[in-house]
Amino acid sequence: MFKEIGSFNAKARLSELLQAVKRGQRFTITLRGRPVADLVPSGSAVAPADVLTAVENMQKIHKISGVSMETIREWVTEGRK
Repeated sequence: MFKEIGSFNAKARLSELLQAVKRGQRFTITLRGRPVADLVPSGSAVAPADVLTAVENMQKIHKISGVSMETIREWVTEGRK
């Protein structure tokens, strides 16, 4: 089960969230009350439909918040490290 957390709080509590994720917890990060990303343990099985949903959510972030596609690409690249 996913717990929801706002993007501002997620940023402020990132270290704490990462420790919780290491223990198996999962979080949905919201932006203005709308889900935009899931924080899950590394290596979690991801269904193709979930990948499509993640891409769609990144596109929504761009439209809702004005975050540039370049910034989103940097986030994706950073997440792969």
